[in-house]
Amino acid sequence: MSLSALPDWNALADRALAGELISRDEAHAVLRAPDTALLEQLAAAYRVRRHYFGNRVRLHFLLNAQSGLCPEDCNYCSQSKISAAEIDKYPLMAQEKILAAADRAAALKAGTFCMVISGRAPGERVFNKVLEAVHAIRERHDLKICACLGLLTEEHAIRLKEAGVTQVNHNLNTSEAHTPNIVSTHTFADRRATVEQVKAVGLKTCSGGIVGMGETDDDVIDLALSLRELEVKSVPVNFLIPIPGTPMAEQARDLDPRRCLRILTLYRFLLPTQELRISGGREVHLRSMQVMGLYAANSIFIGDYLTTPGQAARADLEMIRDAGFVLESPDGEALEGDPLDGVPATFRGEALPVLAMA
Repeated sequence: MSLSALPDWNALADRALAGELISRDEAHAVLRAPDTALLEQLAAAYRVRRHYFGNRVRLHFLLNAQSGLCPEDCNYCSQSKISAAEIDKYPLMAQEKILAAADRAAALKAGTFCMVISGRAPGERVFNKVLEAVHAIRERHDLKICACLGLLTEEHAIRLKEAGVTQVNHNLNTSEAHTPNIVSTHTFADRRATVEQVKAVGLKTCSGGIVGMGETDDDVIDLALSLRELEVKSVPVNFLIPIPGTPMAEQARDLDPRRCLRILTLYRFLLPTQELRISGGREVHLRSMQVMGLYAANSIFIGDYLTTPGQAARADLEMIRDAGFVLESPDGEALEGDPLDGVPATFRGEALPVLAMA
């Protein structure tokens, strides 16, 4: 694509700020633009990001509270029944271990504590223990709490809200057309229905996807349009980590930092008011350009992911500080001062310590 044929990126930003939807051709142009246009694209995306979120960065802390043992056959996932990946597998953590993780989240100034359990849907015994843990966290910290528990019913969503959960994550993962290439044990409609249940009871919806799974540009665009149609409030964008032992161990070869940044730019244009989070795989695929993603996105995970390690906490906090961003409180206000101020020294130079499993 020649430079003369490129859209005016600032004009796309203006339309996003006005609540207008850019065309599919323009969305394709964002994804296919040459590297020479990347800084202009990011500058335009930052205009939208700055309008809604200023220079704040919200930290999410992720706890894999129950690992592996999942009956689903998601091709990307190291916890699925078809995965041969060498990961820790354990039932739901004891409450004291969950509280220890929440303590670490608060110490790192995270705004949201995300509790995830593996599996298709929560059984009643596990679900009740999750609710008990939520009550205990709420008594101890003012963190917002996000639960990711698989497919949920309306009753599940109501009980989570009553317990003090503020948002529920359930990723659509990819486009409706590409979903059958990724998983056979549930459908796109199943995932969409859970997001709709969450929305219907008044909980904040959190749903995003994974790129690098062999999808086309149209799949990338269609996922964003589905999230926009559902009025999802928080959108994690994951970049596939090709984990040995999973069917997709050789995928994600077409991802590089520039491609990832163009996807984040497009999602900011298509989802201007949504919290946009750079999630799993940012260290692998954005590498030295991670901080540039924050000119489109306004949130990251700090610490580790479900079964893979994240960047050291100190590196994340320094990255945020060095780019002139500030942390966001649980209630969405800017936290003034150095992001490292008050962070325990044991968290500064290394990744968070691994929780001992029961």
